[in-house]
Amino acid sequence: MSSEHAADITARLDRLPQTRTIWRLVILISLGGLFELYDLLMTGYISPALIKAGIFTTAGGWFGLPDQAFFASVTFAGLFVGTILFAQVADNYGRRSIFVFALLWYAVATFIMALQGTSLGVFIWRFIAGVGVGVELVTIDTYIAELVPKHSRGKTFAINQAIQFTSAPIAAILSWLLIDAAPFGISGWRWVALFPVLGAVIVWWIRLGVPESPRWLAQQNRAAEAEAVISALEAKVAAETHAPLPPPAPPVIETGSARFGEIFQPPYRARTIMLSVFNFFQTIGFYGFGNWVPALIAAMGITLTKSSGYAAAIAIAYPFGPLICSLFADKIERKWQIVMAACGTAVFGLLFWRSAYAPADMLPTLLIGLGVLITFSNNLLSYAYHAYQAELFPTRVRATAVGFVYSFSRLSTVFTSLMIGWILANFGTGGVFSFIALAMIVVMISIGVFGPNTNGLALEEISAGRRDGAPGPLAGATRGV
Repeated sequence: MSSEHAADITARLDRLPQTRTIWRLVILISLGGLFELYDLLMTGYISPALIKAGIFTTAGGWFGLPDQAFFASVTFAGLFVGTILFAQVADNYGRRSIFVFALLWYAVATFIMALQGTSLGVFIWRFIAGVGVGVELVTIDTYIAELVPKHSRGKTFAINQAIQFTSAPIAAILSWLLIDAAPFGISGWRWVALFPVLGAVIVWWIRLGVPESPRWLAQQNRAAEAEAVISALEAKVAAETHAPLPPPAPPVIETGSARFGEIFQPPYRARTIMLSVFNFFQTIGFYGFGNWVPALIAAMGITLTKSSGYAAAIAIAYPFGPLICSLFADKIERKWQIVMAACGTAVFGLLFWRSAYAPADMLPTLLIGLGVLITFSNNLLSYAYHAYQAELFPTRVRATAVGFVYSFSRLSTVFTSLMIGWILANFGTGGVFSFIALAMIVVMISIGVFGPNTNGLALEEISAGRRDGAPGPLAGATRGV
C-alpha cells in the first residue's frame, strides 16, 4: 500500500503552487546548508593564516607536500567517508532527523578543530568535521528535491545555492579582516573557523520549522504522518493563493526493492556510472579554483594581503550567480546547463592564467572580472548538478544513490587537492588551469552524451527511466487512475 500512497503524495505535492510556505521551507533548510558550505569553503581562506601562525608549513609537510594541500585533502577524505558510508542513514532514519544530526556533528567537530595548536590536531578534527559535512550535503539535496513541486525544482535549487553561497563572501571577508588580527588575544583564523558553530545555536529553531519529507514517510508505511504533513502544506498553500488547488495528475507508482544493489540495475546502472564519472572530475574545476584562489593569485607574484583582498572581491559574486541562474533554471534543460557551466569554467580559467601577462594597471580588474566569471560558471555547475543527481533516483534509495555517486567527487578531491598543490609548485598557475580544463572536457562528455533529460517531469517519472517529456511507457512504474 505504501507505493500507492507515496504516488498519491507525490501527485498532490507536484500540483502545489510555489507559495510563501514552500519557499519558507527551502530557506530554512538552506540556512542550515549555509554553515555547512562555509565550513567547506573556508579551507582555502584560513590556510595562509595557519601558515603565518606557524601551524602549517609551506614545504616539507606530510608526504613532502605543503600543509595546505594536505588540509584540503583530509577535508575531502572526511566528506568521502560521510557520503559513501553514512549517506544511506537518511533513507533509513529520515531527511529531517539526519539534517539536524549532521549539522550538530560538524559544528562540534569544527569547534574542537579551532582549539588545536598543531597541524596533526587540525587535520584529525578537520577529517571528523568532514564526515558530518558529507552527510549533510547529501541530505539537503534529497530533502529539497522531495519537498518542492516538479515545475520549480530548478529555481528552488538555484535559490538554495544562492543562500548557501552567501557563506563564500562571509568566509572570504572574515579571513581578509582577521588574517592579521588577534581579537582578545585569539588568532584570527580561530575566529573564522568558529563561525559554523553558530549553526548549532540555530539548529533547534530550524528543526521546529521544517517537516519530515512526506514522500519518505509514505515510503516507510507511515501513512498517517505523511498525510498530516501534506494536508498541512495544502491548507497553507490554499490559504495563500485564495483559490482551490488544481487537481493532482494521475499518480506514478514506483516499484522496486529499496536495496543498495538496485542502483546497479537498469535503468539506474547507467546513471550511477555516468554520475560517478562526472562527480570524480567536476570537483577539479570547482574546488581547484575555490579552495586555491588566494594561492593561485599569490603564485602570479601578488602579495598575500592583495591576493586575499582579490579573493574576497571574487567571493562576493558567489551568492549572486545562483540568483541569476534562477531566472532560467527551469527553462533550459538541466543537463545542458551543466555542459555550459563546465565549458565556462575551462575557458575563463585559461584566460585567468593568461591575464598575468596583461599590463600591471589592468591586472586587478582582469583577475577579479575573470574570477567572477569562473565563480558564476561554478555556481551554474553546482546548482544544476545538485538538482540533477537528486532527480535521477527513486525516493526509496535517493539518499543512498546520491551519496554513492557524490562520494566520487570527495574521493577525487582527496587526491586532486594534493595534485593541485604539486602542479602549482612545479608548473604554476597555468598548469593548474590546464588540468582543470581537461577535467571539464570529461564533465561535458559524460553529461552531454549520457545524461537523461529531467526538466518538468515528476521525480517518479524520471526515476522510472523516462528520458524526456514525451508520452511513453515507464520502466518499473505504473500510472495510477
